Amino acid sequence: MKKFLILCALGVLCNSPAFSADTFIMDPEYTIPSFEVGHLGFTTQRGRFDKAEGKVVLDIPAKKGSVEFVVHTKSLDMGSKAWTVHVRSEGLFDVEKFPTMSFKSDNLIFEDDKVVAAEGQFTLLGITKPLKITVNRFNCATNAIVNKFMCSGDITATIKRSEYGMVKYIPTVSDEIQINVPVESYRQ
Repeated sequence: MKKFLILCALGVLCNSPAFSADTFIMDPEYTIPSFEVGHLGFTTQRGRFDKAEGKVVLDIPAKKGSVEFVVHTKSLDMGSKAWTVHVRSEGLFDVEKFPTMSFKSDNLIFEDDKVVAAEGQFTLLGITKPLKITVNRFNCATNAIVNKFMCSGDITATIKRSEYGMVKYIPTVSDEIQINVPVESYRQ
């Protein structure tokens, strides 16, 4: 009997994960990346991407997790047909050659039980560089409308597009781009 209990205890220890994590899938209806860029020194132009997908793995007690996020650049919308065609073209987002951009991180930064940032790798136009994103309004709770547990937050980051080879029209069109992504994701 003693041998049986020892074997059972070892089985439990060997089959336990190193930490317990939950996987969250981003809701594409409410996770819509957008960006802002200075135009001609007069205005701030905004665009959005209508198709994005991603996954977040969170272990809040252990303060660990990861993020995988892909934006489909062909879904770019600038609010007018001519402007959209222009920004999708070669020299800018070049969506035919580079149909996606992405962010991956396994270094989430916590303050207490809230994710406040992530450090990872951002890929745009085939060039990958380190990027730190900021997470504001991070919250996890049950969405009362659909009765599912979710985590959400507003993601922001700033990049210099020239670092990714997008140099067309600089400085007339700003080198600096502000990225904004409201993320709503549901536990699987």
